[in-house]
Amino acid sequence: MGSSNHSHELKLNKFEAPQQLKTAIFAAMFIGFLGLAYGLFKAPDRLWTSYLVSFFFFACLGLGGMFFISFNHVAGAGWSVSIRRIAESFTSFLPAMFIGSVILILGFKYLYPWADPSQAHRMTGGKALYLAPWFVTLRLVIFGLGCLIFKKIMVGNSIKQDQNGDHALTHKNVGFSIGFIAFFAIFFTLFSIDLLMSLLPSWYSTIYGIYAFAGMIQSTMAVLALMIIWLKNSKWVSGYITVEHQHDVGKYMKGFTIFWAYIAFSQFMLIWYANIPEETEFYLMRSHSGWLGVSVALLVFRFAVPFLALLPRDAKRNDMNLAAVAILVLVMQYVDIYWLVYPNFFDGIPQFGFLEISIFVGFAGVFLKLMTGFMTKNNLVAIKDPRMHEALNHHVTY
Repeated sequence: MGSSNHSHELKLNKFEAPQQLKTAIFAAMFIGFLGLAYGLFKAPDRLWTSYLVSFFFFACLGLGGMFFISFNHVAGAGWSVSIRRIAESFTSFLPAMFIGSVILILGFKYLYPWADPSQAHRMTGGKALYLAPWFVTLRLVIFGLGCLIFKKIMVGNSIKQDQNGDHALTHKNVGFSIGFIAFFAIFFTLFSIDLLMSLLPSWYSTIYGIYAFAGMIQSTMAVLALMIIWLKNSKWVSGYITVEHQHDVGKYMKGFTIFWAYIAFSQFMLIWYANIPEETEFYLMRSHSGWLGVSVALLVFRFAVPFLALLPRDAKRNDMNLAAVAILVLVMQYVDIYWLVYPNFFDGIPQFGFLEISIFVGFAGVFLKLMTGFMTKNNLVAIKDPRMHEALNHHVTY
C-alpha cells in the first residue's frame, strides 16, 4: 500500500432512492408476503425450510456489516473510512434479524428433530441440554439483543460524529469493536450450529462455525463491492469512494474465497480420511439424488471461478468484472446454505420453486428497504472521522 495526493473533486449529496428502486422493493415485499401466506396454508414444511435459508442468508449480510465495521476499527484502518457508512447501512437489517429469529421459533417443530418430543430419547447427555428448545431460544435472543446493543452504540457513535465532529467517538468505538468481536466469535458459532448444524443432530463438525463465517464475509464483501460500484458512479458521491476502495474490497472477496475453500476442504478431508459412519453421513446425503451436482457446483462456482476471475489486478478494478463475480458469489452463498439445509428434508430430493423464490425475494425487499432507509436518513460518508484523509489519499500499489 502507498498513498498519493487526492485529486478528485469531493461531492456528497443527500441520498434519495430512485422511484424504480422503491417500486421494486415494495413489489419484492409483496411477493414475499404472498409466498408466506401460500406456505402457511398449503406447504408449511417447504415454507420453513425456505424461510431458514433466506433468513440465514440476509442475517449474514447484517452481521457481516457489523464485523467489517469492527475489525476496521480495531485495526485502526483509515483506508475504509469513506466506505464504512455502506457497511453500517447493512446493520439496519439487525432489528429484522432479531424479529426473524423470534418468528423462526414458531417453525422449530417443522425443522428440528430436537424440537419433537417424540425424538427426545435420541438426545442424550449434554446434547439433550444444549438442544433443549428453551436453551436454543435463549441463545437466539441473547445473540439478537447483543447485536442490537452493539449496533446502536457503534453506528450511533459514527452518526453522532457527523454532527459534532468529536474524535473521541472514534476511539470509543475501538473498545466496543473489541467487545463485539469477542461476543460475535462465540455467539455466531452457536448461531450457525443451532440453526443449521442441528438440523442433523447426530452429526457434528468442530469447524462448522468457521465455515459459516467464511461464507458470511465472502458474501458481505460481494454486496459491499456492488454498492461501491453503484455509488462511485452515482450522482450522490464523488471523490470519497474510488476504484482504490473497490480494489481492496475485491481483494477481501478473493481472500475469503480462498479461505472458504480451505475450510470446506479441511472439513471434508478429515471426515473422509477418518471414515466414521456418524461423520460421513453428512457427505453421503449430498452425494446422491441430485445433490452431487450441487456439491460440484459449489467447488467450481464458489471457489474456482471467483478465484481465477479476481486473480489479475485489473480484474478487481473493472466494474463489470467485479460486479459479475460479486453476483456469482451471492448466488453461490444461497446455494451453499440451501445445500446445508435441504438434504435433511423431503427424502433427500432437491426441491426448488415458488416458495423458495418468493421468500428470498421478500427478504431481499426488507433488506433493501431498511438499507435504503438508513442511507436516506444519514450521510453516505462518515465525513468527520479523523482518519478521512487516509481514505481520500488511499492508493493501492499491488
